Amino acid sequence: MKKKTTKQKRLYRSTKNRMIGGVCGGIAEYFNIDPTIIRLLTVIIALTYGTGILAYLIAWIIIPEKNN
Repeated sequence: MKKKTTKQKRLYRSTKNRMIGGVCGGIAEYFNIDPTIIRLLTVIIALTYGTGILAYLIAWIIIPEKNN
């Protein structure tokens, strides 16, 4: 019996959909949606709660950059 191998989906910072650090572009690529939606949500969360900026900076440090 052959074992099926599936490619595991990984979250990376984007190198092509990058504005500042590529975090929003990477999240958008992971979920296969438009990066503008993620960027707008990030700005709304940052302005509403103030935690969006801190979360973005932490994600920028933690999420590795995609090597093409």
